[in-house]
Amino acid sequence: MRRQAVFFLVLALLLGGLAALLALQVLRAPTGAPDAAREIATEQVVVATRDVSAGALLDMEDVRTVPWPAEALPAGYSRSVSDVVGRGVLLPIRMNEPILSSKLALPEAGAGLSINIPEGMRALTFPVNEIVGVAGFVRPGHKVDVFVTAGPEAAGGQTTTKLVLQNIEVAATGRTIQPNPQGEPETVQNVTFYMLPDEGERLIMASQQATIQLALRNPLDGDTVETQGVRLNQLIAGAPAPRPAPVVRAPAPAPAPAAPPPPSRVQLEVYRGNQRGTQTVDTTVGGGGGGGGGGGR
Repeated sequence: MRRQAVFFLVLALLLGGLAALLALQVLRAPTGAPDAAREIATEQVVVATRDVSAGALLDMEDVRTVPWPAEALPAGYSRSVSDVVGRGVLLPIRMNEPILSSKLALPEAGAGLSINIPEGMRALTFPVNEIVGVAGFVRPGHKVDVFVTAGPEAAGGQTTTKLVLQNIEVAATGRTIQPNPQGEPETVQNVTFYMLPDEGERLIMASQQATIQLALRNPLDGDTVETQGVRLNQLIAGAPAPRPAPVVRAPAPAPAPAAPPPPSRVQLEVYRGNQRGTQTVDTTVGGGGGGGGGGGR
């Protein structure tokens, strides 16, 4: 009995030691997460330290490098800050966004508005007031239409409003200090547009000889429309749309007159030898005949 108790005691000690050894091995085993993290290859990528607007010139305070997964490197990324410092920004860049070559001007291009002008277009600036500028809602990147109102001397004797330019991109907005007619300084809002040269000619003429009004467009609406414009007399009188010209129809030809009915009685001249006479025949009766008389010669 005593030997049996010792046997079970020794067996319990062995099993306990084995369990403790297994537990120690489990606790010492490294977790899978650090191994997975160490297995991911990374590259240094230049990102922005703050928001950078279009036209700005990048400096050392605007950029930094961060590790980036090598399997998900963005196209056109930069590895060194020296590759991007001193280059102009073509499109706005957000904080912590990778600095891509597609958003930067060439190293020799510099900075400013000129690097953003699309090829074949021009940047023109015009002063506007709060009403013309759609109460300040016009911002860079927006698209607008331009309405022009010309006085009687420039519009054939009638004040006229017409839509002259459509889907024009706003390049920049800002304010400047200019003297008013009394010589006092006042704040003037300016809007700069990207436009083709012929569009610039039309807008310059309109700004000099008429008044302009901007109309903000939906960014998804790129359609153009055709308008006839409106004159002041049409607006005041509420003139309706022109009516179609009346259709003039040629008179129908008069029916031909009916042929007169044949005479019902016909008088015939009859000769008997050297005697001449007359005889009346009734044509309404198939075998009709009549009397007659004659005279000789």
